[in-house]
Amino acid sequence: MFARFSNARKPLARFFAVSALLWLAACEGTLNPDANVGGRINPGAPVEVALLVPGGSTLATDNQLAQNFENAARLAMADLEGASIDLRVYNTAGGNPQQAAIAASQAVSEGAKIIIGPLYGEAANAAGVAIAGRNVNVLAFSNNPAFAGGNVFILGATFDNTAERLVRFGIQQGVSRYFVVHGDNLSGRVGREAITAAIQRNGGEVRGVESYPLSQQGIFTSTQRIASNVQGSGAQAVFTTASANADLPILATALPDAGVDTDRIRFVGLTRWDTLPQMAALPGLQGGLFALPDPGPATLFANRYSETYGEMPHPLAGLAYDGIAAIGALAAAGNSQAVTKAALIQPQGFRGTSGVFRLMPNGLNQRGLAIATFQNNQVVILDQAPRSFGGPGL
Repeated sequence: MFARFSNARKPLARFFAVSALLWLAACEGTLNPDANVGGRINPGAPVEVALLVPGGSTLATDNQLAQNFENAARLAMADLEGASIDLRVYNTAGGNPQQAAIAASQAVSEGAKIIIGPLYGEAANAAGVAIAGRNVNVLAFSNNPAFAGGNVFILGATFDNTAERLVRFGIQQGVSRYFVVHGDNLSGRVGREAITAAIQRNGGEVRGVESYPLSQQGIFTSTQRIASNVQGSGAQAVFTTASANADLPILATALPDAGVDTDRIRFVGLTRWDTLPQMAALPGLQGGLFALPDPGPATLFANRYSETYGEMPHPLAGLAYDGIAAIGALAAAGNSQAVTKAALIQPQGFRGTSGVFRLMPNGLNQRGLAIATFQNNQVVILDQAPRSFGGPGL
């Protein structure tokens, strides 16, 4: 069942798709036709695209997100000019890898030239493996780098990308000595590796690494040890993996209470701090650094979605729009290789719902991010997100 959408077309409404077309119009000649995953298309005909969503799940949140992905994809289709998409939607029963593999195989058998989705990493991996020999790429919504590569690209923002942006900015500001603090779970450990790698890549110093059990009591039990080691390390910043809806409020209160001077040793965050308004009032986070998507395009997409569907989009919904807009832009430029790896990884990238992004040969992505802080309990942008690749911040 397809969602209904408005046919109203204001000039601004086509911002993303039109921008992508202009961005890519001169790029076709740079494509490498050799050793390429993905078949040729007729750019004058509708491009057959499969959308794998977490519908059919026992969780209401999965089903809601599935509808958001489909809504955003159809919004992108409505905004395209010079290209059209033949979209078929397949459910993966949440993150069920077996169902994702079945859906991917069925989609390709029914003519799909490229797959957008699924959401969960293991489902994305299963989908990619299921069609690995069938010359079709997968643009998954996952942000887990472990499942990227081969015919699977991930569209979700990665810890590596965020850590790189924050460390580069920090070093430009004279902050080169970092103490890494992370939750002792999978996400925390992956985040730790991303942070330490970014620091070392950019010539910084890791002055120490500490973890804590991911619970209120676990943080409190670990606080004094962590605070003592931070203060004795000579670090200029505490780079944490903590998230706003879990451990960040506790950590950002407990460490200053234990003696960490956040005027001298600022917090730097791998996750977005602005997702909960109360974060801006935490004294320990004042003057700290975090990254966020380009506010301009992100706001424009949210407003466009809200006007069309009567509600605000899920934060991940824009990934579906981005996938459709990128494929449509390449097809509209007359590119018969629009769904091949060579086209998808072209270095100029795409303009998406949260700013500029590009796909990398290893299946990862780079996204242009802004650097923000909290000042006087307000979000303040310190460094705007880059609008093109090769400029400041990228």
